[in-house]
Amino acid sequence: MSAHQTEEQQSGNGIHCWKCDSLQIIGNTVSGHRDGIYFEFVTHSVIWCNYSYKNLRYGLHFMFSSDDAYITNTFKGNGSGVSVMYSHGVKMFNNCFRENWGDAAYGILLKEITDSYIMGNHFEKNTSGIYMEGASRIEVRNNLFKNNGWALKIQASCMDIHLCTNNFIGNTFDVGTNGSLMLNLFDKNYWDKYEGYDLNKDKIGDIPYRPVSMYSIIVEKNPPAMMLFRSLITVLMDKSEKLIPSLTPENLKDEHPLMKPLPL
Repeated sequence: MSAHQTEEQQSGNGIHCWKCDSLQIIGNTVSGHRDGIYFEFVTHSVIWCNYSYKNLRYGLHFMFSSDDAYITNTFKGNGSGVSVMYSHGVKMFNNCFRENWGDAAYGILLKEITDSYIMGNHFEKNTSGIYMEGASRIEVRNNLFKNNGWALKIQASCMDIHLCTNNFIGNTFDVGTNGSLMLNLFDKNYWDKYEGYDLNKDKIGDIPYRPVSMYSIIVEKNPPAMMLFRSLITVLMDKSEKLIPSLTPENLKDEHPLMKPLPL
């Protein structure tokens, strides 16, 4: 199903579900709408094998919808990929989030979401792969973050996020945050920017990796500083920050970075 409106207020949602239970949304192609698929107060439902692309706002929009799953879908070229807000018990498995570009574009936006799972997904060429705010008790495992602007933006309001066994490859910035206190776990991820060594040959880096760079913090607060990307001064700033951390969060680090990417 497709539509051709160019402004959000002139277009409706492709698939709009409100106050429903036990739905199965399977095998649809949705394009050109405000939101490709919209869930509000929907429970115990499955979104499977859909292709949602070039929608004006979100490829998939969740509001107050819990104990649902979306599996093996593709969200490409939307105003933003997927928004999951004010929900819990959401399972996000084996989806592809591609080419969601723009000032406020994300592969997934998580806001006030708890007890959920993000596993086996591919985030490629998005402004931000995942942006999370006010999220807690989220498992983020076995995902690929490739060629994004920011792989992950995790605000200081997030707690108990377990980010383990993921691949971070070719992203401009791996992780961004707006605070210095981190109550989350990063462990056994592959980071292509890791420059450590493995003297005991156990395939795990011997020194921790800190994925938040000093330059990324400066860009977060002053976006025009992006003009200095790949300049010598930014390289020197990041090198000095690794030696004597001052601005980056002390406890945001991967204690066991992998030396080789996982076969995801």
